[in-house]
This record gives sequence, structure tokens and C-alpha cells, in this order.
Amino acid sequence: MPPPADIAANGTALAEPPQRLPAGAHTGDRLWNALLGVFGGAVLLVVGVIVLELVEVSRPVMAVGATRFLLGRDWNPVVDSFGALPFIYGTLVTSTLAIVVALPVSVGLALFLSEMGPPRLRPVVSFAIEILAAIPSVVYGLWGLFVLVPWLRSTVEPFLQRTLGFLPLFQGPTIGLGFLAAGLILAVMILPTVSSVTNEVLKTVPDSLREGALALGATRWEAIRIAVLPYARPGILGAAILGLGRALGETMAVTMVIGNSPEIHASLFAAGYSLPAVIANEFAETVTDVHTGALAGLALVLFGISLVLNSLARILVQLVSRGPMRGATE
Repeated sequence: MPPPADIAANGTALAEPPQRLPAGAHTGDRLWNALLGVFGGAVLLVVGVIVLELVEVSRPVMAVGATRFLLGRDWNPVVDSFGALPFIYGTLVTSTLAIVVALPVSVGLALFLSEMGPPRLRPVVSFAIEILAAIPSVVYGLWGLFVLVPWLRSTVEPFLQRTLGFLPLFQGPTIGLGFLAAGLILAVMILPTVSSVTNEVLKTVPDSLREGALALGATRWEAIRIAVLPYARPGILGAAILGLGRALGETMAVTMVIGNSPEIHASLFAAGYSLPAVIANEFAETVTDVHTGALAGLALVLFGISLVLNSLARILVQLVSRGPMRGATE
């Protein structure tokens, strides 16, 4: 019989506690865990060094006034006048336009790959999406400059101006270069990211939800709409935020098609500027500490936006593993 201390209140015998192994029995495991800890700490250290360096370099412009820097509209390195608002505006407009265009297409592709597509065709479409993800940014920029921009200038923007010209978004000269071109090329670039993550999220939906909806008489699309999509909604939102973070940091392709004009316009046809584009264009030409500090300040702003968005994406993607949302079970 086990000793009284090992008997539970209901009279059943408790399992014997595991005996502690000798200190040197798992030396290899301890070394491996320590090595992994060093790697994880190194990542945090690199991030911390980047932030501290950006803060240190941006001190000259922040000393003039952080609010003035963030909300100012004038960007004139000759007189050391720097305002980040046009670049923040351009980055947010192009990234928002990109996710608005890319999200429906990406969800449709993910549904095709996971729910509706013929089994023989799915690998072909999946391979094409992987190819899009592997194309370098500068190639996208060249394609946008020589193919997308002329098409927008001659066909799309005149059509939008004729049909929706009463809206401020579609007014002004149709030059091809501008927010619309940058947003569309970003949509193509983030489409593989959003569709791939969405596809993986849809694969986590339990088959019992689909089968239950079909057993109740729902069509295949109704089963997707009332059972699959509500369950996967947090993950899809997380995929969208990941794509948005990718769009925020894109540099070369946007620089080639956005027009590089530090101004704020309501029209999508107008030329603009983005945070990564101005950093790439001017960093090699800085001659004063204030100018260098202004570019570092822009990088710090971009880093902060990307950090917030990626943190939200991580939280939202993890929600899908906790079970269906309330709307999927009601």
C-alpha cells in the first residue's frame, strides 16, 4: 500500500512524484536551451539597438519640437525645415488602398485553394502565388513604371474621372504617377502574403462546422459564409494587418511610381511621397545633422507603426486557435 501521504481524500492512490534526475543527466538539453535563449535575446537586443540608434540620431530634429516635426507640412532641407505629415499621409493612403484592393482578392484565392478549387488546379494557383512573392521589388517598380502607369494614365484614371469625378478622390489631372499607382502596385506585392496566411487560417477551421452546415441544408457557399468565414475572421483580419505592415515598409517599387512630391492631396491621381521613399532618396544626400535626424525620425515613426501593426496581427492570428468566434456558434 502507498503511504498515507500518497492517498487522496477520495481514497484513491496518487501517482508517485517523479524523481529528480542527476544534475549532469541533461547537460546537452541545458546547453541547447541556453543557446536558444541567447538567440532569442539577440533578436531583442538587435531591435533595442535599432531603436536606440534611431532615437539618438533623431535628437537634433526632435530638439526643435517633436509635435512640429510630426504635424509639419514643410520639407525644405535648405533652411532645415522638416515636417513629416506629408510622408505619413502618403504612406497611410497607399497602404490603405493596397489592403482594400488586395484583401478581397486574397480571401477569394484562399477560398479557392482551401474550399472550392479543383484539386488538380490548386497546386498551379499556389505555385503562381509563390512566384509573385519571389519577384524582387525593383522588378515590380519597373513593371509599374512601364506598364501600370501608362495604363492608368490612358484608361483607368480617365474612366474614374468621368464616372466618379464628383468625388474628391477622383479629381485632378490624370498623370498616371501618384497614390493610385503606388496603391495598386502594393496590392499586387502584398497579395501573396495575405492569401497565404488566409489559406492557412482557413485550413484550421474544423470539418465539423462545414459538415454541420451542409447537414442542415446549406449550399456550399452558404456553409462557407455562415460557418467557415465567421470562424476564420480573426485570422483573416490578422493576415490583412500583416499585409498592411508589408505595404508600409515597401520602398523601391513605391518610389518609382508615387511621384515623390511632399504634398497632401485628397485626389488619388495626385503625386505624393511615402516614408520609406523619402528615406531612400535623401539619406545619401544629407549635409546637416538636422537633416539626418529628420530622416532618422521618419524611420522611427515607420518603425513604430510597423511594430503596432505586427503586434496586433500576432494577437489576432492567435485568436483563431482558441475556437470559433461568437458569431460562428450562434
